[in-house]
Amino acid sequence: MSGRDRPTMRAAQITRLEGPSAVEVGEVAEPTPGDGQVLIDVHASGVSFPELLQTRGLYQLKPPLPFVPGSEIAGSVVDSPSDSGLAAGDRVAAFPLLGGFAERVVASVDMVFKLPDALSYEQGAALPLNYLTAHFALLRRGQLTPGDSVLVHGAAGGIGTASIQVAKAFGAGQVIAVTSTDAKSRVALDAGADDAVSADGFKDAVKDLTDGKGVDIVVDPVGGDRFTDSLRSLAPNGRVLVIGFTAGEIPTVKVNRLLLNNTDVRGVGWGAFVLQQPGYVAAQWAELVPHIESGALVPPIGATYPLDSVADALAELDERRATGKVVLSVR
Repeated sequence: MSGRDRPTMRAAQITRLEGPSAVEVGEVAEPTPGDGQVLIDVHASGVSFPELLQTRGLYQLKPPLPFVPGSEIAGSVVDSPSDSGLAAGDRVAAFPLLGGFAERVVASVDMVFKLPDALSYEQGAALPLNYLTAHFALLRRGQLTPGDSVLVHGAAGGIGTASIQVAKAFGAGQVIAVTSTDAKSRVALDAGADDAVSADGFKDAVKDLTDGKGVDIVVDPVGGDRFTDSLRSLAPNGRVLVIGFTAGEIPTVKVNRLLLNNTDVRGVGWGAFVLQQPGYVAAQWAELVPHIESGALVPPIGATYPLDSVADALAELDERRATGKVVLSVR
């Protein structure tokens, strides 16, 4: 069947690099699964910071225009390899990397996972990027041990709420959320944080909350000018986990600060890691599922938009209004 004869579907495409308002929704050809790929009817798609960056050509993954963005979805299996353990109709979450802002998508079989019945499709679409990143950050890179204290920046956002829940599920002691407004503090506390402090003056607040000891781990998806105070908030042998730079500015480190208390700054590049480690994501998912089923991991959905309103969904992230996870409801 030629591309011209293939069935079509509705999808959002980035057609020019002019920000969220330039994303267009229309008809495109349905994807055809290749070897080792699963074809999925998309019910919900997660909206994340990488997609926002892609609308301006600022993300490291730069497909030729036009392209359908969307790295994480939840839906039902249409077709899958016979040895995949998946069957038509199975509810799944998946990490297709691209193509998720559409009615159908293909994903590598090793990036497709059965979705526990406890979660809706919208909640399922909030899992792949944020919760797997938080798990990798805290467990693999941060070497979280039971009782560790954790400070989470951007704590009301998707990565922030995921980090709070993953930290608590895997044994963290005190989890302190850093937010910019009272409303965002409430979101972080509802997600499971023990305390919430304002981004303004958080260093002194952390000192008071930890009796001067500081925290063992700082989760930082924000960057910007608060980075130095994050280092100052660490306990001896503490570590800052660098996940991203939603503030826009990439901070620099005066490494003499690391000598004073034997502290670390650790990069967290989940995507780069898992692409080189076959089977790692499946192992992560297996570790998360019991905590999903117990109710410890329940993604908070901040806003749900129809596919036609994808520009508005991206604008919510762009304008820093988002709390929890922003999701597209596709069908």
